Amino acid sequence: MRRLSRFLLSSRLSAYAPLVMAATLSVGCGRQAIVESELPLRRVVIYRNGVAYFERGGHIENAEVRFKMKKTEVGDFLATLAVMEQGGSSVRAAAFPLDMDNDNDDAKPKKKPTEDERRGLKTVVLSLDGRAHDLQVGYVAESPVWRPSYRLVVQENGEADLQAWGIVQNLSGEDWKNVQLSLVAGAPLSFDPQLGTPIIPERPIVTDQGEVIAAVPRGETSLGQDNAPAPPAEKSAPVAGGAGRGGAATGAAADGDVDDAEDATPAKTEGKADKKHAGQDQRQRGPARPSAAATATASPGAPPPPPMAPKPSMVPSQPRNLRSLAAIAVESGTTRYDIPTTVNVPDKSATMVMLLSKRVRGEAIFLFAPDGGVPDSASHPFRVARFLNGTPGVLERGPIAVFEKGSFLGQGMVDPLPAGATATVPFALERAIAIDQERKFDETGERVAKIENSQLFIERDAEQQTKYRVRNGGDHAAKVLVRHPRNGGARLYQPPKDTEDNVGTHTALVPGVVPPHATTDLIVDERSTVRRWEDWFTDIADTAVKAYIADPRADKGAAAKLTAAWTIRTEVVRRRDARRKLEREMIDLQRGTDETRRNIKAIEKSKGKDADDLRARLTKSLNDMVGRYDVINRDHIENNMKLTELEVRFREAIRDITIVEGPPPKQ
Repeated sequence: MRRLSRFLLSSRLSAYAPLVMAATLSVGCGRQAIVESELPLRRVVIYRNGVAYFERGGHIENAEVRFKMKKTEVGDFLATLAVMEQGGSSVRAAAFPLDMDNDNDDAKPKKKPTEDERRGLKTVVLSLDGRAHDLQVGYVAESPVWRPSYRLVVQENGEADLQAWGIVQNLSGEDWKNVQLSLVAGAPLSFDPQLGTPIIPERPIVTDQGEVIAAVPRGETSLGQDNAPAPPAEKSAPVAGGAGRGGAATGAAADGDVDDAEDATPAKTEGKADKKHAGQDQRQRGPARPSAAATATASPGAPPPPPMAPKPSMVPSQPRNLRSLAAIAVESGTTRYDIPTTVNVPDKSATMVMLLSKRVRGEAIFLFAPDGGVPDSASHPFRVARFLNGTPGVLERGPIAVFEKGSFLGQGMVDPLPAGATATVPFALERAIAIDQERKFDETGERVAKIENSQLFIERDAEQQTKYRVRNGGDHAAKVLVRHPRNGGARLYQPPKDTEDNVGTHTALVPGVVPPHATTDLIVDERSTVRRWEDWFTDIADTAVKAYIADPRADKGAAAKLTAAWTIRTEVVRRRDARRKLEREMIDLQRGTDETRRNIKAIEKSKGKDADDLRARLTKSLNDMVGRYDVINRDHIENNMKLTELEVRFREAIRDITIVEGPPPKQ
């Protein structure tokens, strides 16, 4: 545990030095610098798109400043070059040579190539309007992307300690000495402009015969506008100690302990170099130069706070001063980490800088998320680290190492995590828990969708119910998340408490707690809407209309008309049921009379007392059935007449009913 703590802590570093771990790569032979200049390098801002912003500055006593660079870097340099000086720009021109193919070069004596030509370098010369200048020059050049690496130590009570490190690689061809370093999350658009390559486009040809150009060039029209008021003059601001210039951070990536916050005070500029640039106008900034982030540091001269007493579980030691952590600034949706003090990054080396160390909400639980690359994951969950990004910025994609109770649990990969979002990172497979699932389908929930032109349209819910049966064979209760794949267009109906519906990934995280040696069922109910035309006299229509009438969200006028119409409909349904009953009885009587007549005819020639008695009984039964048939037939005719009248009244009652859209389904 002590060895692990030392690894996470970077040991006891000075309170006034950034947490940095440097790893020198193999040096090999010398390599040409991307950009060379007499101006010292002061600031480097590294992005995740293969470029970095470099800022050089210093006092110049010459009438020009020279920059030597690779041919491939001329375009980037010219496209992003920004020169600043107290009082305004003082650059007359930026000149650079061109490579031109000339057919007559063979006739001319060849010059001996210069040292720069042998090295493949181009020289850009900035012509100044005097000799004494305090210049700042910013430009963009290629650079390896910085990469994050995370540590998560799971504590008790749903908390965890999160550390983030940034890995910076210097392949610029020169050492970065005492530079201000910033790491920017995200990849802004950057392209190779090729401004150093001559391009002569083809031009249209107009002959002396007066040919007319077929396409008329389109002009632009700008409407007249009122003169905008002049912006107020900006005041110079002192530079915050080492965290950058020109802005304020929206938050700091330090641990949120109250004791640390009370000891923190704004940093002050130190040294002549900071004083020289502290008063520079804030308007003089490079195009890619990020705003500064104010960092909190201990009061000068104050002793560092005493170390905290050891806790029973492993906790990564926090920096003894907030100044040793990067400040996080979020501007225009971009997250930037500003290292508070200068750093040294030798050429051909990699350096790790601590970006944040913060107590966050986090835990180690189980996630059932079948993965085709892990066959056993179809029946067993993963062990996962789950934590909240409690910082104001975005955490970029990177590896994470998970620890708990002094032990290394495993490694995973964190996907890009916005502020306030929660990451769930698998790092192992848990075979002590088994999960199986089953699905069933149904249609439920009749409701009125709309009524138009006496046509009824209803909606029903196509229901898919998925049951996850979780068996815990361990000796401790297990908190399990089930990643349920969502059906497109469906909604979750009364999901289990604390279910997370992730629309962006089309999944839902369904939580559950399974006691030791027990089984728990997690049921996910998804419903999608099916709309169709429906006859007014079906049971589905009856259920839907009655639900609409009883719904307090329904249109009161339409509900009143439906109530009156439904009274008529109820009588229509009763009359129709009576008609069906009478018709069935008439059919039965008709069948009975036919059979009785056949029987009478069969014994027509039989003699004897028994035959006479049978004929008498059959004749009486026939007469009774004929009489009953006449009565039923009369009732049938009267019922049909009344039914026809009621159906006309019902059609009249629904003619004026219009419902554009019924109430939405209840969740």
